[in-house]
Amino acid sequence: MFCVKCGKEDVDTINGLCMECFLNGRKLVTMPHHVDLIKCSNCGEYALRDQWLKVSQDDAILEIAMNTAMIIPEARLVSVGQMIERQDEKNFVVHVQFDLDVNGVMTGDEDSTIVRLKNGVCKRCSRQLGSYYEAIIQLRSGERNLDEDLREEVVRYVRRSVDDMARNNRDLFITKIQKAIGGVDFYLSSTAMGRSITRELVDRYGAEEKESASLVGQTSDGQEMYRVTFLVRLPGYHVGDIVQYNGKPHLLSAVSRNGGRVIDLNSFRDIPVKKTELQDMRVICKRDEIPETTVVSVSDKEIQVLHPRNYNTIDLRIPEGQEIGDTVKVLELEEELFFVP
Repeated sequence: MFCVKCGKEDVDTINGLCMECFLNGRKLVTMPHHVDLIKCSNCGEYALRDQWLKVSQDDAILEIAMNTAMIIPEARLVSVGQMIERQDEKNFVVHVQFDLDVNGVMTGDEDSTIVRLKNGVCKRCSRQLGSYYEAIIQLRSGERNLDEDLREEVVRYVRRSVDDMARNNRDLFITKIQKAIGGVDFYLSSTAMGRSITRELVDRYGAEEKESASLVGQTSDGQEMYRVTFLVRLPGYHVGDIVQYNGKPHLLSAVSRNGGRVIDLNSFRDIPVKKTELQDMRVICKRDEIPETTVVSVSDKEIQVLHPRNYNTIDLRIPEGQEIGDTVKVLELEEELFFVP
């Protein structure tokens, strides 16, 4: 092969030109004068790769600058060197040194572009700031008022569940949490998420559930749009309560959609119970009302404690392997004292 420009013979050519003539004065990489980088003014994420990403500002600037680089098809990018020059708070010049392979010959080029930082609002924040929601979980207590500790426990659980789901889908969020008479309401961005969390609450607390939908309008393509309300009614009993089962005191140790488990405070035997049996149980003492008392001494199967009411020394049986601290929980029932594991 020969070069049509300089006449060299027996050389590799590109488009009829030898490598020297091909590279002479040729711009291998071009970058535009400027490119706009959109940052969500609410959450601080950047619009990159057709999505919103949580990255550092420098990483976002370098990525969007590199995405604008146009390399000629005859060249293969080997490596780059980048430098950010800050002009002001909103404008950054990105200088890039390109190392290129052109038909086996290593060469280079350089160019720059101005990255202009612009404020915007991502879809998720736009919806959240606009109080968008598709579902409501109405948590209600089986008693007149929802215990404040239990309310905070459920709120933490729902927040944690939403955070876990949002790691894989940033459109999932809690719009607001609102106290209500006898409970709390969760306004959620997704019906599917509301249904999933409702099932989790039913399984975790042995609650009853009810679902209803209301028509709120139409989508842009004419489809009917509904909001769904999930009523989650908590039972009057909760894990940690002392309940009466078969006429004896038991610690409620677990609940689920189908039943639960109780621990006999006489034998410390763990007993599975059905949902219907749970519903018939009477709560003897709520978990936050179980008194604590001071431990005097500890042996293999017994401890000595001070009676919480008259301060007499009382011997109590304990479960095998039970760890004992300076204080323990006890239940006084019909002048008999029970250790609560």
